[in-house]
Order: sequence, then C-alpha cells, then structure tokens
Amino acid sequence: MEPHISLHNFSISVKDRREQNKHNSFVLWFTGLSGAGKSTIANALETEMYKRGIHTYCLDGDNVRNGLNKDLTFKPKDRIENIRRVAEITKLLIDSGIVVLATFISPYKSNRDTIKSIVGKDNYVEIYINTSLEECERRDVKGLYKKARKGEITNMTGVTAPFEPPESPNIEINTETETVSESVKRILEYISPKLQTYNNE
Repeated sequence: MEPHISLHNFSISVKDRREQNKHNSFVLWFTGLSGAGKSTIANALETEMYKRGIHTYCLDGDNVRNGLNKDLTFKPKDRIENIRRVAEITKLLIDSGIVVLATFISPYKSNRDTIKSIVGKDNYVEIYINTSLEECERRDVKGLYKKARKGEITNMTGVTAPFEPPESPNIEINTETETVSESVKRILEYISPKLQTYNNE
C-alpha cells in the first residue's frame, strides 16, 4: 500500500450485512471452456436463489469486457489483469453481503489461485463446468471456434491457447450428462450449509 493511502474503517461490517440479508456471502466461480454452459447454469441458479430470497449478483466474462475491462485484449498478460480486476470487484461484492456468481473461462491455475487469495479461500467456491472441447465446438454458440479454426481469432482457449483444468474443484459438472436443472440442484445442495454459516460468525 502506498504510504499516503490509509484505509477507512466504516461502522457497518460484512458480518452486519450478512446478518441483515440472513445468509452468508461468497463467490461461486464458474470456470470452463467457451460454450461449456457456465453462463446458462449460473443464470438458472441465480433465478432459483432469487426465488429463495438470496441476494446475488452475476459477473459474466463478456459483460465485464464490454465495460470495466474493454481496454484489455485476450493476450496472456491482459487475461491475467482481467481476472485480477474481476477478483477485486468480487471481493467488494462479497463485503456487501451478497453471493456472487462469476462466469469466466479463467484458463490458468495461477488465475484461480489469485482469485482465491484476493477474496479469501473460505469465500471461494470453484465450479468446474467440464464440457469437452468437441462438445463446445459442436455448440459453438458464439461462432468463436469456427473463427479460431480459420485463424480469424488468436489466443482462443482450447484451440490456440491452453486451458488448465482445476485439479480439485468444489463442484464438477459435465453438461453432456447432466441437465441444467440437475446441475442447479446439485450446486444448491452443496452451498446450502455455507449460506447459513453467517449465524456462527
């Protein structure tokens, strides 16, 4: 921290906000290839959480790059900065007392380690949407794989850029064998105890 910067301590804490919301706050970090189903599952999950009175906010890779991070490219250095910025925003949202659903390819293990170090390991739930490259290319919902195979897009994860699969995610979902509703149910079952831990803090 710069010597001329000092943090201000406000009266209302994250504990206060969690108690007011009647649930814990943390991030559900969805990682996986483009087209894996991250945003689709997160959207369905948020809808169910909203129905249950859980305060949430979705951070989506494309949406963030359309605003906050529109100055960044897809080169490795910029991808690292993209995730760092998102992690810092996520930390603020967790402090506000809400559950964040973040859908980012986040292809490097070092990316995900950085996120965890910024938001805190107890506030980080890693969800690996493990859909094969072949299936993602078959879907090609954004037409990106087709462009990458033609050389029109460089640094395409899974094609010309690497994806390092999580070694021990909290939840692993294969969208080729699980439906969206099944995936949402499984995630809700996993996070249910975590949502209630604010009572013990």
